Amino acid sequence: MLANVKDELNRFAKYVISQSRANLTRGKKNSSKDLYNSLDSEVKVSKNSFELSFLMEDYGLFQDKGVSGVKKKYNTPYSYTRKMPPPSKMDKWIVKKGIAPRDKDGKFISRKSLQFMIARSIYNNGIKPSLFFTKPFEKAFKGLSKDLIEAYKLDVEQLMKNTINNK
Repeated sequence: MLANVKDELNRFAKYVISQSRANLTRGKKNSSKDLYNSLDSEVKVSKNSFELSFLMEDYGLFQDKGVSGVKKKYNTPYSYTRKMPPPSKMDKWIVKKGIAPRDKDGKFISRKSLQFMIARSIYNNGIKPSLFFTKPFEKAFKGLSKDLIEAYKLDVEQLMKNTINNK
């Protein structure tokens, strides 16, 4: 039952995910592809209800909504207050981006120092909201209600036909 509703929810989710992935690629927030590859959805339809869940790496919410820093504020529910992000988490990103700055004497800055400087910068300045997921979700959501109503109507009509034909 509710096959049309399930199809409509899957179509909605597929659109949101494909647009979110495109936004990640365009916005250059896709260096490891972990977030890109983690985007997924799950539709559950039961007799009396239906549910759509979007899945992604935990840090995807922070990339999407942003995080206010100690000095720079964004309109977001997330903020750094006392704890700085762990510098060690910056290591893979630094390598993938090929970041290798030099000091005033021309010597390379140690990776540990660089990790700390980037983590401190994020702590102070935050992470600007990218809305890579929010924008496609809101755009698709505007048309979802009428499409869902139509799909539900088709499911009810099919149920009625099956009920009448089985008598």
